[in-house]
Amino acid sequence: MLDSPRHSSSETTAKIAQQEPPAVPESPAQGAPAERTAPGYDYSRKQILAIMSGLMLGMLLAALDQTIVSTALTRISHDFHRPDLYSWVVTAYLLTSTVSTPLYGKISDLYGRKRIFQFAIVVFLVGSALSGLSASMYELILFRGIQGLGAGGLMSLALSIVGDVIPPRDRGRYQGYFGGVFGFASVVGPLVGGLLVENASWRWVFYINLPLGIIALVVINRVLKLEHVPRKAKIDFPGSVLLVAGVGLFLVAVQQAGNATRITTTSAILAAAGLVGIATFIWWETRASEPIVPLRLFSNRVFAVCAVLGLVTGAVMFGSIIFTPQYLQTVRGVSPTISGLRLLPLLAGLLLCSIGSGQLISRTGRYRIFVIAGTLILAIGTALLTLIRINTGTVEFSLILFVVGVGLGLFMQTLVLATQNAVDRADLGVATSAITFFRTLGGAIGASVLGAIVVDQERSARAADVALHGVRLGPLYAFTHGMDRAYLYMVPVAVIAFLLSFLLRELRLKDGADLAQAAAAQPANAAESATVYSA
Repeated sequence: MLDSPRHSSSETTAKIAQQEPPAVPESPAQGAPAERTAPGYDYSRKQILAIMSGLMLGMLLAALDQTIVSTALTRISHDFHRPDLYSWVVTAYLLTSTVSTPLYGKISDLYGRKRIFQFAIVVFLVGSALSGLSASMYELILFRGIQGLGAGGLMSLALSIVGDVIPPRDRGRYQGYFGGVFGFASVVGPLVGGLLVENASWRWVFYINLPLGIIALVVINRVLKLEHVPRKAKIDFPGSVLLVAGVGLFLVAVQQAGNATRITTTSAILAAAGLVGIATFIWWETRASEPIVPLRLFSNRVFAVCAVLGLVTGAVMFGSIIFTPQYLQTVRGVSPTISGLRLLPLLAGLLLCSIGSGQLISRTGRYRIFVIAGTLILAIGTALLTLIRINTGTVEFSLILFVVGVGLGLFMQTLVLATQNAVDRADLGVATSAITFFRTLGGAIGASVLGAIVVDQERSARAADVALHGVRLGPLYAFTHGMDRAYLYMVPVAVIAFLLSFLLRELRLKDGADLAQAAAAQPANAAESATVYSA
């Protein structure tokens, strides 16, 4: 089906042509009239693979930077003599990437995804270059924030562009590769970061983004041609400010409480201010003519369930990955490079099931079973993580990570596919970005909360051992105990995700003909004779 030059039949195309406006102004981008108003989906398999390569490079940039920096943080804080600002290097990136994600979705729906995606890549590369040139910890935190502003568009827009290029019925086989890229970056990031820190400089953790980003820009510019119908619209600036302020203050509060391992007065005030900001944002979105996140989307049951699942599983996903490299380096005494290699079973499970489930979804047209099975296996994998001890064998450790990877691979990209299939094409960008936003938000909250649990339980274990036995518990045992307790708290969260998966409705996956017929059914004046630009 994808090998043919058109996904819709010639009869459908003829019907669409009969309903087009009699005259379409000339496109300044092409210098010739643009006559099609129905969804294109007219890419050959070769063109799709070329487009996917550019999109996956863009997503790799953002996903890799979430983990590659982790192995360099100790060296960075030592060089700048500011260990007290250690966590803010990560927080600044997560904060700006999280709050900017829904903004990119809305802006791309209004002004076209190709140019906005390229803009996001450029912003990310500027932030990367400046981060590598940082002369102080404060400069690095600022420049990491700029990086995050670009990263917020890379993941969400890459998935949105997939929705522009491929019909939902065929989308699963390609989106599976994106899940693989995300998992690949999560596992290989610490490995590459360790190699660069040990053999070059921590600055190359940021410089490595530059050649990858330039290649992505060139590929996207050459192979991606998207039709976009500009319309008169305005950006919801008040809503943007409220969203950034509300979510930003809340994430800072979670981070501050996590560092202190308790809810302090400062974190409580920040959290309250953040929640007020979020509540005000929700109120404002009911009044805005062009809302950043249209609240009507939550009346769509598929979108609402996928959004909540993204939030919950984001916390579990980041939590299951974040502590294992630290366990391997701190408890087992391996190098950052070896710790990255020890995570390969997680990558293997994720790649195998992400690609395999995508192929099966495209063949069968069914996706709900993969979300149910994936969340169940993730819950089992999370429970198995609580069994890790100081002397856990390599084979046992690898099997546990493999189970977690299988669970993540089965449903992670399936949530995006289900959402894109359930919403109108006009909302494709904002809906996709919203799902990415909730997953990233869940990850940021989960990482901070679980990190606080690890530290608190580690301290409690040492204090209890001194009180009972008069000896000080070894730091390796204490850390392992704290990690196991954090995973124990995560198990019920994973179970909640499994129960929520049963609420997901299964809609028939649309193909190219379905979408063309839907476009043909629209009134002939729906586009108001707007110019169609190739963007």
